[in-house]
Amino acid sequence: MKNLFNKKNIFIIVGVLITYGVLFGLISANVINSYYKGIITFALINVILAVSLNLIVGFTGQLCLGHAGFMSIGAYVSAIITQKAHMPFVASILIGAVVACILAALVGYPTLKLTGDYFAITTLAFCQIIQIVIMNIDTVGGARGLTGIPTKTTFTVAFIFMIASIVIIKNIINSSQGRAMLSIRENEIAAESMGINALKYKMMAFVIAAFFAGLAGGLYAHYSGYIKPDLFDFNKSIDYLTFVVFGGMGSLSGSIISAIMLTFLPELLRSMGDFRMVIYPLALILLMIFRPEGLFGDKEISLKIFGKLIPSKKSDDREEA
Repeated sequence: MKNLFNKKNIFIIVGVLITYGVLFGLISANVINSYYKGIITFALINVILAVSLNLIVGFTGQLCLGHAGFMSIGAYVSAIITQKAHMPFVASILIGAVVACILAALVGYPTLKLTGDYFAITTLAFCQIIQIVIMNIDTVGGARGLTGIPTKTTFTVAFIFMIASIVIIKNIINSSQGRAMLSIRENEIAAESMGINALKYKMMAFVIAAFFAGLAGGLYAHYSGYIKPDLFDFNKSIDYLTFVVFGGMGSLSGSIISAIMLTFLPELLRSMGDFRMVIYPLALILLMIFRPEGLFGDKEISLKIFGKLIPSKKSDDREEA
């Protein structure tokens, strides 16, 4: 409890409350119109997807190309439960997230035993299979999509779930399980020689990441009110992977900032017409050339946010800057 209310945490809590208060006030006063409120809400959902994917890709070192597939499971399961069974909104998205967990365990257990790129290929195939299966099920709308989903996700709901997701994943990373994941990323053979069960911790990271992807899918479905298989294709998985790489693999701060930036960037460039299709990828290419480790690498933002990134005291085998 003493550590909970230290100076750093109080600063973060106050900053979160101020950010929420300012955004909520601007939305309530219609200074931020409904269009940009939607973009902000989607950015919050994208943050959940980015930090959860970073857990398996950045912190555990396993390339996952099927994050959108788990998002689609959460979206469809929660939408059907809310629409057909009339269950409470929160219960439905949690059930959708749990179903995504179960499928992640079934996919991950046989493939995470293998080395190399087999896991990436399997998750890519899984994403494609899920999309094709949904397209051929008429009861969920097939290729036309599912309409009439109750719009229960608000800015406040998305903000609360985003903060909860970040806090949970941050605590996992700072725990002994998180240190085990980091050791697997650095050298899996050495980690196993020290008695760490690599399969166990890779499975843990993968299942947790799938849970939050399913959660984000449920929030997305209940905000847009309409979902279809094409919204969760392979390109979406690449978008979420881009958030992680752009911000820095192994940096939650980087994932948060990059998810927000890359959600808003296409909208800010929309007035440029077709030129935005050149500017957006060009910005990503330049970043990869001049800073291949991403915006933050494996570092986090310290309280000195307006200062330069400098190495600071190590905490839980990770550097903060």
